[in-house]
Amino acid sequence: MDTTFNPSPSHTLGVELEFQTLDEKSLNLAPYAPILLNTAPEILRPRITHEWIRSILEIRTGICHSVRDVENDLLQTCAMAEELAEENHCLLYAASLHPFARSEDQVLTNDPRYERIMEELQIVGRRFISQGFHVHVGMEDGDTAIRVCGSVQAYLPLLLALSTSSPFFQGIDTGLMSYRTKLFEALPLAGIYEQAKDWKTFLLEVHMLQDAGVIESIKDLWWDARPHPGFGTLEIRACDLPTKFADILGLTALIQAFVAALVKTSFNEKTCNQQILRCNKWQAVRYGLDGSFIDPLGFLGFGKMKIRDAVGQLLTKVQPYAQQFHSEHDLNRINRILDHGTGADCQRKVFSKHHDFKQVINYLHQEFWQ
Repeated sequence: MDTTFNPSPSHTLGVELEFQTLDEKSLNLAPYAPILLNTAPEILRPRITHEWIRSILEIRTGICHSVRDVENDLLQTCAMAEELAEENHCLLYAASLHPFARSEDQVLTNDPRYERIMEELQIVGRRFISQGFHVHVGMEDGDTAIRVCGSVQAYLPLLLALSTSSPFFQGIDTGLMSYRTKLFEALPLAGIYEQAKDWKTFLLEVHMLQDAGVIESIKDLWWDARPHPGFGTLEIRACDLPTKFADILGLTALIQAFVAALVKTSFNEKTCNQQILRCNKWQAVRYGLDGSFIDPLGFLGFGKMKIRDAVGQLLTKVQPYAQQFHSEHDLNRINRILDHGTGADCQRKVFSKHHDFKQVINYLHQEFWQ
């Protein structure tokens, strides 16, 4: 396993979106990803790939130097992918869980790694039919990536709360804003992680897990954030997939600016209390923006606060970095989420009006570009 950290220009971006592929008539999950991959034009193929199950199509950007680059990249790729989906009688749908699809109906992608993992996970893996939104931020070296990875964990619940889009699962309202998160946490080595001192210490742990046969590569560490040595990035993985394109851009701008702020911030070797981390994460999972937050590092102030207030404080803290990256306009999109709610809020609102999951899907699909 190559664990050499390949430095990237600081704060460059890469974004990955995992779209659901739906049958255009039933609006149920359907295994169209292999068909789309096989029929994609040559220009599109480097930007799309398969995922865990055949009803997920991942769209990813190239290396971007700004949020505007991300926007232009995704606009082109998503437009081509949507046209391709239409030609094949399916549609691409952005949300972290399908509201009524059954896990037992899903077909695993033909891939040795996925087959190995499924053999290990059994029912836990079969129920994991969720989609995510990952943001890579370029890091100048491994030590910086590890330091920021340790400190960013305390604030990942805020990013999750802004992105929640998975309140329904297999035809029921889970009562949560992000049930995807709880499905994800059932996986081994997933979710909250222990802070490492530096890159060398991290590698010692990785090699220990590899030698013990626990993992084959760093990809098997399904943490809410993790260093990616091959890309030379810190990968933020805690978010649900937003249901609006504008929200994707807003969160990308926030993540880039926040990571840049953390690169410049020292927390005097503070470590986060695991129970506080779990409590904060649960508040985001259960209540979304209406939850509570305790800042274990004091970056936003000490004491208990509302998640909405914590996000407001965070926006103020990172504003100078957004100005540096010329992404103030995109950062301001976060205020729309605070005012109008997330994809989870929208899904519940539409369902309460129509009591029809197909209406929910149609509405969100139409609103993605709005």
